[in-house]
Amino acid sequence: MPKQVLEFQADEQSSSPLYLQLAVALAKAINEGRYQANEALPSERVLAEELNLSRVTARKAIERLVEQGLIVRKRGSGNYIAPRLEQPLTRLSSFSEELHQRGFVPQSRWLSRGFVAAGPDEQIALELKSGERVARLERQRLADGVVMAFEVSVLPESVLPEPEAVSASLYTHLSHTGQAPVRALQHIRAINADAKLAGLLEVQTGAAVLFITRVGYVASGKAVELTHSYCRSDYYDFVAEMRRDPA
Repeated sequence: MPKQVLEFQADEQSSSPLYLQLAVALAKAINEGRYQANEALPSERVLAEELNLSRVTARKAIERLVEQGLIVRKRGSGNYIAPRLEQPLTRLSSFSEELHQRGFVPQSRWLSRGFVAAGPDEQIALELKSGERVARLERQRLADGVVMAFEVSVLPESVLPEPEAVSASLYTHLSHTGQAPVRALQHIRAINADAKLAGLLEVQTGAAVLFITRVGYVASGKAVELTHSYCRSDYYDFVAEMRRDPA
């Protein structure tokens, strides 16, 4: 490993195959923070030599972690620790705020910003009249240069009269105008990416994606934001802490 050799001792009494034991050891080291996002891992050959394992075992272990989204293969470069965003479901915050708190560099790749007539779902969510205009923002969301999500945000024209003025963070912009949501309702479900969405997320067609719909409200109870987010499930986790009252 770049910092030190992974401590790994095969359990000969275990029924788990050797590659799976190695994958578990690597995953544990990653989840404990011993390796940072975008940090390079050794090649399969080096890993096998350092741990006295076969290259087949090392390759299968890395492939398993690639499937789980912990490791990213970069053609011609090697294997790297995948950036991962865990977003608590109990706190209302923006994508940029969550990334900054975890040491990532957030970035927005704008695809479009402008006005359109509100569609039926937007009229319902934002309590708009038929034909009323909304600001529509479409962008890819990146962390340390890696595409994490594709996002479509819709806001009443009265809330966002200048969509081109939004830079990195929509919520920061709304805070400056006194229109930032203080409460939101969010629905999450899984979908499979069609060809267009797969291209935007840089995944294979049919890949599993988290589809999140958020409606944000200001203190008065007025809905000011409808956002549809399509998040890569290999990089994005939602975490909920639940408590049970003692009997």
